[in-house]
Amino acid sequence: MPPGEASPVALYSPARLAFFHFIFARFARRHLRAVRLARWGAPPPEDRGRPLVVYANHPSWWDGVAFMLYATALFPGRRMFIPMEAAALARYRFMRRLGVFGVERDSPRDAVAFLRTAGAVLAAPSHMLWMNAPGRFMDVRERPVPMAPGLVRLAELAPRARFLPLALEYPFWSERAPEMLAGFGPPLEGAALAALPRGARAAALAGALEAAMDRLAGDAMARDPARFRPLLRGRAGMGGLYQHWRHLRALLRGERFDPQHDPQHDPHHDPVAGESR
Repeated sequence: MPPGEASPVALYSPARLAFFHFIFARFARRHLRAVRLARWGAPPPEDRGRPLVVYANHPSWWDGVAFMLYATALFPGRRMFIPMEAAALARYRFMRRLGVFGVERDSPRDAVAFLRTAGAVLAAPSHMLWMNAPGRFMDVRERPVPMAPGLVRLAELAPRARFLPLALEYPFWSERAPEMLAGFGPPLEGAALAALPRGARAAALAGALEAAMDRLAGDAMARDPARFRPLLRGRAGMGGLYQHWRHLRALLRGERFDPQHDPQHDPHHDPVAGESR
């Protein structure tokens, strides 16, 4: 966090978060096919007496929206905080009221500032820190997955925290809009991580995340919606004039209109309920 900037805990506004969750969910409905959680990848039962660190791969700009949607749906009652590159946060200053705080990555002093802020956030058992583990954008197929030094050192400051790997992907299946897919791996104990040398700790964090990413990749390649629990439904079909023509043709024939390009691909989907036009 840059010098002189207020603590993200002090800036956090639940009302602002609720408002922007509504905005982000509406945006996701307009631009995604669905937000899905792998059936094997639900988070473990909550332990409200301990803070949580969720660390994810970083495949897309969509990751910030994913953090908002999954955190709100799956961890009600917890407050989420997210580090973001300070230069990017300067362009989206409203996010400072949502628990987002700025970090620099160019010097050891900046790393110390991140750890100080993250440690203060995780001092409260009800808080959780969500972060992109690599510290940069990376393809979902890249291996090994790099671990940011700040994440590796974080267990030393927050040994009571649980570290939860999160795999994210945004594949295109049979519709124009992409899917948002996620799956959590088993949690790692902060105390056990802190007891490891930093090299071994980085390997343990990376191995857990890569295992979740590999399993999610298998489900993404299978293109089977039944492997996922839908958290949010978005748009189906091609959109535009062609979709309007298909809708009109169904009305003229007295048929029920299904906007999906491939209805057989998502047989459990109700073409009317919950569909955004």
